[in-house]
Amino acid sequence: MRRRVLQLQNAILRHLAVAGLVTAMALSAGSALAQSGDAHPQDQGKPNGANPAQPNDAANNQRKTDEFVEAQQAINGPAGNPECVWLGRRVVNLMWRDDLDTAFRHLDLYDRFGCPGGHVQATFRCLTRFGSLIDDKVPRSLTDRIHACWINPGQQPQATTAAAPAASTGTAAAPQPAASPPPAK
Repeated sequence: MRRRVLQLQNAILRHLAVAGLVTAMALSAGSALAQSGDAHPQDQGKPNGANPAQPNDAANNQRKTDEFVEAQQAINGPAGNPECVWLGRRVVNLMWRDDLDTAFRHLDLYDRFGCPGGHVQATFRCLTRFGSLIDDKVPRSLTDRIHACWINPGQQPQATTAAAPAASTGTAAAPQPAASPPPAK
């Protein structure tokens, strides 16, 4: 009797093992098929490997490199280091977009690299002076203004440039001078 029970158990275990093995193979084959689609579906309809994004990427990378070199030449000290420029401009961008949680996490990393926190503060102050000139519909207006303020945080908006948008929106031009602090001496 005992021998029959053991033989029955072995037979059941063998069937379960085979069924489990078949199921595992089917699942792995199914996931492999799901992942093995066309590697470049966005290239369909383009002539033989022509990818117009590559020249744009090269120009974009060159522009970023030039911005880092410009910052390093214009700013003495750690605020001109590429890692400080990159992280600092990201912090200011995130602060402008009201993503303060992410900005504070980036600011912690910025501080860990030994970058000066006062430069972020001065850059953000500069950016708020030019707030009326930043247009969300213009693709690079915010990033270009952040870069310009990073290079020279003490710059002031020109009176003619600041008065023109105020006059066109119908708001009084009197509050404009009160928004910008007097130049540092």
